[in-house]
Amino acid sequence: MTGATRPTPSAASGPEPGVATTAPGAAAAPSAGRGVRGRLEVVGPIVLSLAVFVLAWQAIVALTGYPPFILPGPLTVAARFVRAWTDGTMWPNAWTTLVEILLGFVIGSALAIVTGVLLARSRLAERLLSPYLVAAQATPILALAPLIALWFGTGLLSKLVICTLIVFFPVAIATMVGIRTVDPGLLEMARSFRATTWQVVRWVQVPGALPSILGGMRVGATLAVIGAIVAEWVGGQSGLGVLINIARGSLFDIPLMFATLLTIALIGIALYSLIVLAERLLVGDR
Repeated sequence: MTGATRPTPSAASGPEPGVATTAPGAAAAPSAGRGVRGRLEVVGPIVLSLAVFVLAWQAIVALTGYPPFILPGPLTVAARFVRAWTDGTMWPNAWTTLVEILLGFVIGSALAIVTGVLLARSRLAERLLSPYLVAAQATPILALAPLIALWFGTGLLSKLVICTLIVFFPVAIATMVGIRTVDPGLLEMARSFRATTWQVVRWVQVPGALPSILGGMRVGATLAVIGAIVAEWVGGQSGLGVLINIARGSLFDIPLMFATLLTIALIGIALYSLIVLAERLLVGDR
């Protein structure tokens, strides 16, 4: 006698009683919620601090009663900022300064990384070069800028020299320190595989020192902005530094001067943020 066969539950017959099911989008919803909360945690404090700063600025203007030609309010500066960009006043000068900053930063960083590797690998090079590097860094760039403008003229070359000098030191020192802190075990392993000096530097030391190098480049990016503005103050036909002098002097347009300062600050923030983004892509969050 053959026993009756019990039917096998199938997907088509629906879930058994008491068994919970998960909707297709249920797993994605918490993940999306966490992503939104994460972005709010990052952006929220920035927006809040900016709002507090603007409100404090407006309160100072209202309480002191300073006229706009002494301390313009944030709305006055914002309106002048928009007008300066739309009427063609800001863009040519901002482009000139941006070119000086980028070229000076790239040249200074490249030379600094090479020098930092040399200083880290050679104690003799460190003893010979360190006094000159420290002396150059200790000398104010405002004192060197007139001499550099005298030697190299008031064109692009003098701006690049000043930006390169001011970027060079922090990146070189960060590179040297980073390379010296690379795990000795990695160096020993590279030598056991008969790696050449160039291969050790290229594949072990520089990647291992990358967080420190990028940290120095963060500082160098903001210093490059300062170097370009100082160079334009000393001598230049165009640029944001020249525009500040014109707005403060012949035009006596203080809102324009504040708008130019805002543009300089935005350029610095943008460059710093790009390096932070590159750091996250190359070495991850630290």
